Amino acid sequence: MESFFKRHLFFKDAINIIIFIVCVLVGTLFINTFIFRSFSVIGPSMETTLYTGDRLIVNRIPVTITQLQNKTYIPDRGQVIVFKNPQYTSGMGDEYIVKRVIAFPGERVVLKDGKYTVYNYAHPNGFNPDDTNKGEPGSPTSGEIDTVVPTNELFVSGDHRQGTYSYDSRNGLGTIPLYDVVGPVGIRVFPFDKIRLF
Repeated sequence: MESFFKRHLFFKDAINIIIFIVCVLVGTLFINTFIFRSFSVIGPSMETTLYTGDRLIVNRIPVTITQLQNKTYIPDRGQVIVFKNPQYTSGMGDEYIVKRVIAFPGERVVLKDGKYTVYNYAHPNGFNPDDTNKGEPGSPTSGEIDTVVPTNELFVSGDHRQGTYSYDSRNGLGTIPLYDVVGPVGIRVFPFDKIRLF
């Protein structure tokens, strides 16, 4: 006697398709959660490093490894990161933002005369956090600020710092909770003629 599925090939094919779709969805969710995510740049805040329409791959692996160790992921100073906007509300503004890491918890950040100075225990006289960024950002930084980064938060800034081109920790966005960090930008994959690693 033939089995049910041999007699009803349609049901067998339908079940196989459903299993395939479920596997694709689970695989996609796994990759996006633990390995990498893709984001598009919108707006001028990271020019001349990134432009509207650039497609980025964010590396989730260091975040995943840190979480498996039951620790908090902390990016490197100067890294370009993507994070969830702590002020995001549905339908208002961008849910995810890309900026550059300037300072860490407990550090004092001073913005004066167009440049940042960061003070910490290792550098009591202060240092310019942009000195290691290979010429990025390319513009003077507008505004003035003197603040200490709170515990478990980051001070971030866009690379287009003149005027109000970049909404960041200087001018209303505030500092970013470490748990909102999606991860560091690993590579720009589009436009194809501007592919680069970060």
